[in-house]
Amino acid sequence: MTVFVQFSPKPDVNRLSGIQREIYMALDSSKEIHQYETLHQLLFELLLRENLIRAAKQLHESQAEFAPFDHSKFNPEIWTKTKYGYLLKPFIMPSDAIRDVFLNSKEYSFECSTAIVLLFYKAVLDSIAVSRFNTLFQGLLVWDWNYDHDLGIDTRVGRDFIPGDVVYFYNPDFKHPIWTGENAVYLGNDQYFGHGVGLETEKGMIEALNTLRKDGATRSAYLISQHSRLNAKYLAQFSKKVLN
Repeated sequence: MTVFVQFSPKPDVNRLSGIQREIYMALDSSKEIHQYETLHQLLFELLLRENLIRAAKQLHESQAEFAPFDHSKFNPEIWTKTKYGYLLKPFIMPSDAIRDVFLNSKEYSFECSTAIVLLFYKAVLDSIAVSRFNTLFQGLLVWDWNYDHDLGIDTRVGRDFIPGDVVYFYNPDFKHPIWTGENAVYLGNDQYFGHGVGLETEKGMIEALNTLRKDGATRSAYLISQHSRLNAKYLAQFSKKVLN
């Protein structure tokens, strides 16, 4: 057993929702030790990961399109395009801006790394108090891997993926630089979502990227041994309520 809560008993697995139960079982069977100071921290991580998975599925079902920066689009009523990315306009609440990506998705087109950062923000927004979100994430600048340090994204080596982790499919013989690879959310049960490719298994992601290789390519795309996660223990202090 690798989930360790220092001062509280472990949760009743039977009381967890389907997605949260799957996440907990993955944490508990992981080769890595996942340590928590309180039961609240653990339950918040389950919630945060669940919300990231839900956000990924929402983006998959949305009208947001895939595009490189030169052909990208963010709602001009909310964002200003700069050479570094899309900057939140003054007097627009960060929470309203992130919600707009999903509510008015036809006004947006971006590539896969930007999609991941937007999904991270949406998961956090759905997991903490809105007032705290707006305090933490003022002056948002979004494009590629630009993100606020309060997200606390942690990237580490290994393939011990937990549902709600972000992984990377590398495409060494890409035809166009935008298809160097695909950032994807691991949804569990060999399901991945990557903006631009969609919802696929590991094999499906690789096969899709292999159609986007240069002529004469000899190397297949593959899932690298790396994953990224939000800093759930830090973000737990801003939770909407105490979880127990």
